[in-house]
Amino acid sequence: MKTIKIAGVPEHFNLPWHLCIENGAFEDVGIDLQWTDVPEGTGKMCQMLRDGETDIAVILSEGIVKDINAGNPSKIVQVYVESPLIWGIHVDAKSKYETLSDLEHGKVAISRLGSGSQLMAYVNANNQGWNTDNLEFEIVNTLDGAVESLSKGTSDYFMWEKFMTKPLVDKGIFRKVADCPTPWPCFVIAIREEILKKHPNTIAQILEIINITTQEFKEIPSIDRTLATKYHQKIEDIQEWLRLTEWSQKPLSENMLNKIQNQLFDLKIIEKKGTFAELVKAI
Repeated sequence: MKTIKIAGVPEHFNLPWHLCIENGAFEDVGIDLQWTDVPEGTGKMCQMLRDGETDIAVILSEGIVKDINAGNPSKIVQVYVESPLIWGIHVDAKSKYETLSDLEHGKVAISRLGSGSQLMAYVNANNQGWNTDNLEFEIVNTLDGAVESLSKGTSDYFMWEKFMTKPLVDKGIFRKVADCPTPWPCFVIAIREEILKKHPNTIAQILEIINITTQEFKEIPSIDRTLATKYHQKIEDIQEWLRLTEWSQKPLSENMLNKIQNQLFDLKIIEKKGTFAELVKAI
């Protein structure tokens, strides 16, 4: 039995992995796939890849592209979710802020430096024509930390996947002022280079199993109810999310990598653009 460590956010996108682990799909081929939930998100997972705390990360595209360019010894092996991530832009429910334009000079709550919540704040500011050099950040680590920060006024707005934050909006804790979809596929699978060299066949088996599952995921009987229960969502919100979400079983294309890198470079998030071979390895 080969032990492989994998990390991802505790969100509905990753239920296919949990189903495969629970039904023994990996064990059946001699793989002990050990999952770690990372509520802190992409910045934390980048650090885990660097430190060898995880072998695989199911991670936001823009975050891992930035970190591999900064020296993370990992490669993107495929796209996991093809559709954009729809980031909700949230304020405290009692906040004076009513519209997106009100937030131009607001302080942004982010999970970590280099996280998706930080990178997408730059994308959103650029979309609005704001000066991205003026952005200020408050590190809050998790969704719970964001709730505390917005309620205390130590930050003004917080960007997070809109369906995962919808229960907070429904409870009157957050108010959503706008959406900001990623201009690229949202999640990719990244693997440490050391693991790719040592266990190429094992990695190929893992990808084959998860890809079969994601292809069939929407057809699983009552999957909407399972998701709603597990992630504390309203059934109608989960049904809308399922309609909008498309998993992928394909490698990241050079054109899409260029699109991501060009935007990150233009926003001064990365200082240089890596080559396709430096960032991507198709299995």
